[in-house]
Amino acid sequence: MNAQPLVSIIVNNYNYERFLAEAIDSALAQTYPNIEVIVVDDGSTDNSRNVVAQYGERIIAILQENGKQGKAFNNGFSHSHGEIVIFLDSDDYLFPNAVEQIVQIWQPETAKVHYRLSVVDEQGKSRGFTYPQGNRQLATGQVWQKLLEVSTYPGVPTSGNAISRDALAQVLPVPDDCTTMADDYLSVLIPFYGEVLAIEEPLGAYRIHGNNQWALSTLSSSRLHRFIQHDLKKISLLIEKANELGYAVPDDLESRLVGRFWSRLASLKLDPQAHPVPSDRVMSITYLGIRALWKYSGFKLKKQLALSVWFLWVGFLPLSLAKPAISWFFIPNLRPKLFGWTFRKNRSVMS
Repeated sequence: MNAQPLVSIIVNNYNYERFLAEAIDSALAQTYPNIEVIVVDDGSTDNSRNVVAQYGERIIAILQENGKQGKAFNNGFSHSHGEIVIFLDSDDYLFPNAVEQIVQIWQPETAKVHYRLSVVDEQGKSRGFTYPQGNRQLATGQVWQKLLEVSTYPGVPTSGNAISRDALAQVLPVPDDCTTMADDYLSVLIPFYGEVLAIEEPLGAYRIHGNNQWALSTLSSSRLHRFIQHDLKKISLLIEKANELGYAVPDDLESRLVGRFWSRLASLKLDPQAHPVPSDRVMSITYLGIRALWKYSGFKLKKQLALSVWFLWVGFLPLSLAKPAISWFFIPNLRPKLFGWTFRKNRSVMS
């Protein structure tokens, strides 16, 4: 690799004109000199394209019809030249020294470097924690092995990843059936193509606001259905890739991730008629969730006990009594302070 490799920052945007300039500015303001900034607007209907036009030749602008995140990734990558690629969501932004720190630790065999993101609100004010929450370290090394143990690993959303061009060339273009989950697609597949390195400090900001794809501000069974459908596709991608590369897949891999079962249990209780997995039953999902919690989660005893109570509470009590527990679990701002410590890390293990 060159001493100063070219780094491509690809900003993908859809109708985020109020955040877009901050994302682009953060890419252009990097202390590392050898970068290119590509902005892909995915058919925005707001004023985003006027924002893009203001940057002129400082960026490479790509204006496409709406094709969802995967199409934006594909188009941005096809116009890029960097040995290292960062897909930056337009509602997030990078800190000025992000690329410089990434390049400092990059090695020839690196598939990606991921790094923490500081969580901010809609106005950019810090929420006082990073993503992922708590002191659980980001995954490093041969992360594909962790994927084949529990089907997930401690990682970061899209903007918290710098990915090898060589690795991306192995998995892109994102297929049509994954266009709405391109970040998950890369998170699952990229670790199969090299080492994963981590920087345990925030190098950018992840913005929580009402339009986030994964942010829950109100209790919605339809949003839970999206979680579940994406998870089903992720496990399918993982098993398919492992088989393609000749790796053994545990027979019960699909039953090892506790986050898989708390979202399915909540969905099943809230709206059983529209639940995406018709074969699911409340009692079996409750059992499988508690089994995964104690056998594979690695949580400390206090958290295991508390989450076991949650599964039993939601599984066995009528909806009128289970619904508050579901709300507290998935919507942080609704939680009584007494329960906050219990659920702090729930989002990170659903990834």
